Amino acid sequence: MINRREFMIGASAAMLSMSDLHDRERPAAGSPGRNIRQKSARVTLVCTSDRAHGVKTAIDLLGVNPVKGKQVLIKPNFNTADPYPGSTHNDTLVNLIGHLKRMGASSLMIGERSGPPATTEVIKGKGVVGICREHNVGLINFEDLPPGQWVRIRPEQIHWNNGFDVAKPVLDAECVVSTCCLKTHGYGGVFTMSLKLSVGVTHKRNMTELHSSFRSMRKMIAEINQAYSPSLILLDAVEAFVDGGPMTGKRKRADLILAGTDRIAIDAVGLAVLKDLGSNEAIMGRKIFEQEQISRAVELGLGVSRPEDIEIVAGDNKGRAYAEKLKGMLLRG
Repeated sequence: MINRREFMIGASAAMLSMSDLHDRERPAAGSPGRNIRQKSARVTLVCTSDRAHGVKTAIDLLGVNPVKGKQVLIKPNFNTADPYPGSTHNDTLVNLIGHLKRMGASSLMIGERSGPPATTEVIKGKGVVGICREHNVGLINFEDLPPGQWVRIRPEQIHWNNGFDVAKPVLDAECVVSTCCLKTHGYGGVFTMSLKLSVGVTHKRNMTELHSSFRSMRKMIAEINQAYSPSLILLDAVEAFVDGGPMTGKRKRADLILAGTDRIAIDAVGLAVLKDLGSNEAIMGRKIFEQEQISRAVELGLGVSRPEDIEIVAGDNKGRAYAEKLKGMLLRG
């Protein structure tokens, strides 16, 4: 077993404030202005199976650098240690780390809470401790955080009975970078991309309510995203689960890397890709902006509110042709 000391690598001590020894509460989500309804959003698209090329190119095409000089917390998809796309591909993580360093991030930290398996076992199974040591990256196992490092979030008009608990390092991070996979979710979520990724910043005790609230589950997933806003989102869609998921499922190749700064836009484009690949009835039988994760996120002002406001940008002719196809699918729903 990997002990707690081994999890707290490098910059983790600087990111954690241990002076607060009691549970804290926040009546509203995040800091003022962190979640602001976007009038438009850019999603970049690279047609490739080469993750080194795809990660760099997709991020560079965005034309923004939100990480320069910042302490960056990377939130991967390590819900389980199942092979990609059941979890973040290690090559994607390594290439993302390298590119964020080249962009001038002052420090990097990986933070995650897995489930249902123990986070310790998932991170061990993925070999993440070795990656962090090799690349001088900190690592926080949210599941090991003491009570004072969890914050109860109680936004107004939510489907949670009494709010939910979010890991304080996420709320305190100068910059959050999310990296997600493209897949369906066979246990009520319908799909799991950037919005669903936020479940991993909540305390494990919140999962009983989430998983028992089948009628409200998708809305509750969206509501977690009020707590914070990532500055950069990378979606690895080299392969996808088009049915089943999130651990295992029916695979198809998409050979795509996407990047953006708007969770609604990223997930909407991802849903268009799933529709193009041919997915299950939960995906194919409902319009993209009528999916409950998306529609609730729109109600909460977490990003763009309609498909017309999404710009899909590619760097070559093949990518531009596919971007046009996806844009048409977005507009048709």
